[in-house]
Amino acid sequence: MFALLNPAALLALTGLLVPVAIHLWNRRPGREVAVGSLRWLTAGANRRLRNLKLEQLWLLLLRAALLAVLAVAVAGPVWQQPQLSSRGVVLLSPEVQGLPALAALKPTIDSLRRRGYGLRWLAAGFPRLSGSRWRAAGQPGAADSAGANLNATFTWARVQQAVAVFPGQPLLVVTSARLRNLSGSHAPLPPGIRWQALPDTSSASWLAAAHSFGDSLQLLVGHSREAGTTYRREKVREQHHGQLIRVPGLAPVRFLSDKEGRDYFVLAPTGAQRSDYQVDVGIPPLVIDVYATPEFAADARYLEAALRAVALGMPIPPQLRRVSAPPRHLTGWTFWLSAEPLPAGLREDLKTFGSHLWQEAADVGVADTSTLVTESPSASVRIFRRGTGRVAVGQETLWADGLGRPVLSRQALGRGGIYQLHTRLSPAWSQLADDPELPARLLALLQPEATDATAPILYRPRNLALEQRLQHFDRRVLDPSQLTAGPRLLPTNAPVQPMRQRITELRPWLVLVAGLLFLLERLLARRRENRILHPTL
Repeated sequence: MFALLNPAALLALTGLLVPVAIHLWNRRPGREVAVGSLRWLTAGANRRLRNLKLEQLWLLLLRAALLAVLAVAVAGPVWQQPQLSSRGVVLLSPEVQGLPALAALKPTIDSLRRRGYGLRWLAAGFPRLSGSRWRAAGQPGAADSAGANLNATFTWARVQQAVAVFPGQPLLVVTSARLRNLSGSHAPLPPGIRWQALPDTSSASWLAAAHSFGDSLQLLVGHSREAGTTYRREKVREQHHGQLIRVPGLAPVRFLSDKEGRDYFVLAPTGAQRSDYQVDVGIPPLVIDVYATPEFAADARYLEAALRAVALGMPIPPQLRRVSAPPRHLTGWTFWLSAEPLPAGLREDLKTFGSHLWQEAADVGVADTSTLVTESPSASVRIFRRGTGRVAVGQETLWADGLGRPVLSRQALGRGGIYQLHTRLSPAWSQLADDPELPARLLALLQPEATDATAPILYRPRNLALEQRLQHFDRRVLDPSQLTAGPRLLPTNAPVQPMRQRITELRPWLVLVAGLLFLLERLLARRRENRILHPTL
């Protein structure tokens, strides 16, 4: 339909009165020649205004049309036409093409396609899904042959993007119920979206981490299914370059070494498994020394119990040693449970080798009634006594009580640091030993990189690129109640977006028409002038 972006500009049409008035006023009557006695007659009144009539009608119409076209061009003429689109869109996640449950849903999708629905991938750009790929979907091996390069992560955000790309159209979103694809924030979705989550009963096993320990290799094997992900440790003998290793429940892996002496594992090609990642053989397990004098014997028992619990959450269990004499050199972690001063040589190990040292309050302390600040308000860890030592300038508070005073502080020394506990683990000093979260707190200290709860494994240091590739094996799914009773799929107060319009700009065409009218007007005006100047005899 025709529309004007600036209708007020049509007031310029009043300018048509100007050429009409000029045309009528410039009417030239014929020359009168007095003959005989007529020259003695007195001239009558000027009847010019009483005998107005249009002459040279075509020239007048051309000039009026020229002004009218220019006035409409200034008003911004456009042609609006509803943009043709499908009646709806079916968005198919790339990972569902290999699920057997898709076969039961294909008749419904085919029915929607016959009604005018479009079929697209739920991926960047929403590319169209060809008929041949759709017919192959749901068959064995379809996930490897089609859509392998499409990214299916952040599904919720992708659906929000589809709402903006296909406004006013109903959407049928078909995805799997895998948990890894629904990461990120879940903003409310507008009405008109039907989400079909297909069950995934497949499982996967993979090599998550590997460490060298003496003449053997410690392997961490992961197994994921819809109910959860578990890990188990396997011990194999040291291998040679190119040797194939077979572990029960795991696809064959090959042990390789490069020219720099770095050892790593790669998956042997098996068709169904990915072979585009490698797992490096890490450094030896972390060594933890616990040195305790007799007055700290109770603290040492509680600490060792907590460290054994921490070992269960690490890919490769650390080597825990109880030493009776002051160590000459610090290991990765040393728990110094003694009132003896720290030798100066050990401080150099902190700066040079990046070791970490744990100390507790060494004096008799003073009574206290504070509570440790925890993430859970219901958890209460009371502090009965505190050390009298002052907090050094520049120390970082890691654990604090309700008054803001540090319970555990850290002083950085080069690549390492000193962790000062301003109380003790003994029940006479605090309730830290009875705190069920103590192993988790210690794990955050031993492996500070392991802060992402969604990371499938813990690394030291973390390998983010490997973690992203290992997400391919994650088979965990959402609980069915979260999919059927989710409040975010209910209608929201978001305004309904109008249907898109295809707008065609008409101003260039009107300017072209005005130019042609101007040339035609000049041609007619010149012909008239020539007839006046050169009348035919």
